[in-house]
Amino acid sequence: MTKALSHRQAQGSLTRTLAEALRRHGRALALSLLVVPVALHAAAEPVTYQPVAPTIDQARANILIARQLQFTHFRNQKIDASLSEQVFDAYLDSLDSQRVYLTQQDVDRFNQWRTRLDAALKTGQLQPGFEMFNTVQQRIIERLDFALALLNDGLDQFDFDSNETLELDRSKSPWEADQDALDTLWRKRIKNAVLGLRLNGRSDEEILDTLTRRYDSQRKRASQMRSEDAFQAYMNAFAGTWDPHTAYFSPRTSENFNINMSLSLEGIGAVLQSDNDYTKVVRLVPGGPASKQGQLQPADRIVGVGQQDKDIINVVGWRLDEVVDLIRGPRGSTVTLEVIPASASDETVTRTIDIRREQVRLEEQSARSHIIDLERDEQSFRIGVIDIPTFYADFKAMQSGDPNYKSTTRDVRRLINELKQEGIDGLVVDLRNNGGGALHEANDLVGLFIEEGPTVQIRNSDNDVQVLIDQDPSVVYDGPLVVLVNRMSASASEIFAGAIQDYGRGLVVGSQTFGKGTVQAVRPLNHGQLKITQSKFYRVSGGSTQHKGVIPDIYIPSRVDKTRIGEDALDGALPWDQIAAVPHKRYFDFSGILDSLREQHQSRFDTTPEFQLLQKEIDLLQEQRGRTNISLNFAQRQAEQQALEQRQLTIANARRKLAGDEPFASLSELEAHQTAQAADPERDSEMDFIVREGGYIMSDMLSLDRRLATIVGAKQYTAQAPLP
Repeated sequence: MTKALSHRQAQGSLTRTLAEALRRHGRALALSLLVVPVALHAAAEPVTYQPVAPTIDQARANILIARQLQFTHFRNQKIDASLSEQVFDAYLDSLDSQRVYLTQQDVDRFNQWRTRLDAALKTGQLQPGFEMFNTVQQRIIERLDFALALLNDGLDQFDFDSNETLELDRSKSPWEADQDALDTLWRKRIKNAVLGLRLNGRSDEEILDTLTRRYDSQRKRASQMRSEDAFQAYMNAFAGTWDPHTAYFSPRTSENFNINMSLSLEGIGAVLQSDNDYTKVVRLVPGGPASKQGQLQPADRIVGVGQQDKDIINVVGWRLDEVVDLIRGPRGSTVTLEVIPASASDETVTRTIDIRREQVRLEEQSARSHIIDLERDEQSFRIGVIDIPTFYADFKAMQSGDPNYKSTTRDVRRLINELKQEGIDGLVVDLRNNGGGALHEANDLVGLFIEEGPTVQIRNSDNDVQVLIDQDPSVVYDGPLVVLVNRMSASASEIFAGAIQDYGRGLVVGSQTFGKGTVQAVRPLNHGQLKITQSKFYRVSGGSTQHKGVIPDIYIPSRVDKTRIGEDALDGALPWDQIAAVPHKRYFDFSGILDSLREQHQSRFDTTPEFQLLQKEIDLLQEQRGRTNISLNFAQRQAEQQALEQRQLTIANARRKLAGDEPFASLSELEAHQTAQAADPERDSEMDFIVREGGYIMSDMLSLDRRLATIVGAKQYTAQAPLP
């Protein structure tokens, strides 16, 4: 086992470092090294790990969880030897997903439980899970001790002229055979961290300080693990084999459930989740501080949190609730997040984002509208646009009997009537980045566009199907309709878009939606709570919105990485399936005109500068995400970074040229502009070219036939069978 250096060992290491420095670089550098390693060693106090043990309450909760999963979850699944293997692999993956702490020897020892966890989980015998957890925490401390000892030897030991490479994603790689092999891997990891910081302009003294603080912080976190951490990790691996939305909440997590799931009150307005050692951004709350600030993005990973005028605290390896506690704070104060951008191929690349904490107000999430005036083929078109950030309802005002309570449907009804007064020719409903919300609002919103009929089916684990129905025969808007969606459109958004598509009331345009088609309930236990999937959404045509989401009629590419964001990117997600359709009207069959509409859209896509730049940006992101290895050669990495920055700058300056603005001289100038723009609440937003494209698609429809997809002009028929 590798232990932290003693003071005597550190002095010996220091002497060797000084001698080598004198030989290579002379007395000046040797004297500069004299202060740093001693200070670093003083900051890295020895820590020990005390193994944690299960409690009686946890054992009882385990038994209750096993029963709930077997008998009330939507997925019918037995706890047997096959499931034991799934739990084993999932748990091991959650503890060491990148295979950088455990050796094959450790895994071989764990394998005695691979097919025997089923009996233990049904009877509350938690020892196997706790033994694995304790071993991993001990190995984490050993690895970080090794990292700190290596740093104590100074940075001149690393050869940045060699042609070494580091594998970026080790989740599918073999476990290293023994500690010597892990030492080699970790030397490369630390070398990569040093190289990344050097490329970011840090001095060696700053690098040593940064990395020592980082590894020392992670080491202390590992030594402070509690019994509840082991139990929650083990139960979540167990519950997650049913589906990724089923999870165990410890008593503390249960008390702060709403905050842990969404910092939407007085925080930054982001939905976060644990992603191995990181805290990952799942989505941003519409109208929230992070969404308005504009720099934080889905799939970004938070690695540090700082308060006003204080140093950033490294939070790698922290529990989600503890990261949440750091991010929360008084309204009006500023929190600084250090994140690994979703677009980064290298985990050493980070950026800092300042976000002012505020309360998310309902009016900031409200639907809003504007009009696009288009001229094409000597024809004029007025296209109304309604942006719906979320499906909301002021339940408190509703329950108190306030006749003017706010809701999505009530606001959209008012906006449609205002747009009709302006003489619009068609309507675009923008559901991009709308993560869902109140189910009844999705049902009622569909009702504004159809006469009456079913809107969504909900099937439970007993195969009982409930059908939500719009019972109001009145129609607020009966004209041509386009619905914009993207990968972040989820849940209630998918229900609305799917219903509009199934009824033939309009075209769905954009990219494949998230695919969140399940419903969860939170059930109390003797110790904590269990969030469990109990039912599933189905469209009126019979197909589920789960996993597959809604496939648009006309596709527009997106910057969002589908391999990281979306239901089909989650391990163990429930599959897409189909049930019987329910009778519903079809106002128009678009199949006869779709090819023509797609051709016209593609022609614009191929020639419009904004779309060409979007495609270049997507290509660049995919290229970066597709990298499997990274060079540890300084000259090569520097050249790669300069080439990447130049490509990013070229795209940004091409956009500047389109807007008639002066180009940026450097990437740092671009980043400074983006920061200043994000911090300005009054900044002007450019016309969204994707919204404008929705308007052009609408004008294409109107050019073909102004009666398309209108309730009055279209021939109606009743659909009985699932659509192809």
